[in-house]
Amino acid sequence: MKLIDKLSQSKKTLFSIEILPPLKGKSIQSIYDGIDPLMEFKPAFVDVTYHREEYIYKKREGGYLEKVSIRKRPGTVGICAAIMNKYDVEAVPHIICGGFTREETENALIDLQFLGIDNVLALRGDSIKTEPHFVPEPGGHHYALDLVKQVVEMNNGNYLDEEMKDAAPTNFCIGIAGYPEKHFEAPNMNSDMKWLKAKVDAGAEYIVTQMFFDNQKYFEFVKLCKDSGINVPIIPGLKILSTKAQIKTLPKIFKIDIPHDFYEALEKCKEDKEVKEVGIKWCIEQCKELVKANAPCLHFYTMGASESTRKVAKEIF
Repeated sequence: MKLIDKLSQSKKTLFSIEILPPLKGKSIQSIYDGIDPLMEFKPAFVDVTYHREEYIYKKREGGYLEKVSIRKRPGTVGICAAIMNKYDVEAVPHIICGGFTREETENALIDLQFLGIDNVLALRGDSIKTEPHFVPEPGGHHYALDLVKQVVEMNNGNYLDEEMKDAAPTNFCIGIAGYPEKHFEAPNMNSDMKWLKAKVDAGAEYIVTQMFFDNQKYFEFVKLCKDSGINVPIIPGLKILSTKAQIKTLPKIFKIDIPHDFYEALEKCKEDKEVKEVGIKWCIEQCKELVKANAPCLHFYTMGASESTRKVAKEIF
């Protein structure tokens, strides 16, 4: 079922989660262990992230260096199929530009269609550690906008091979990312909004936001979207802060702010256990306010740690 249909038909705020694929060589049971405790809240969908391959250089005989591709986590196609089969819930794979040619993207989308997966989240993706900035794959897409356009073309029955006749159209519902505190590469919020609207105009049907800890940022973002002519559902993305290290790493990695009151409460914590309790309490209050404001869905970045998410969900759903 298309997520846009679920969102439009629901009369209450929905619940959804995002998970990481297991590390390479690990069992999918780790995925199930993270999802099982949350199924009582009937998630509308489960997002599955994609982690592109990276490269290392290995010294070989003779002294030359060989560039070797490594992938720490498997892809999302098989994981999404397994989740849908086990739980009868919509699984949403992340489709990214980085590391894919247009042909590889098309092949992945064809596989997803055959498996009955109706929804995708189209993202540019991050640069790999060895690159100072994002570098597209030769023959791949530079921007998420181009990726959205490719999916829309396939939905219209137009594939890369122009000689194909009577090709069956796909039927994907396309989601995209939004940034209440601005994408870190955007020069300003107006520029960020311009490209967000371009993706919606191209065919994106819903937005999932980057994590935030200040609801006012989300409310301002929603208003700015509406003022810019963006009228698709905007799903708030939530992260439950759970370790002292995250107080520094999350703002650095995701370019987000931690509100003063929240930061002061976290600074008083001596152990991660205390941080987790403060994080849960803060997220519960965030959720209550978002539900009161009729947010279409609360999307939790669980990353496999379901205990805290379950405690929050029990207070909200």
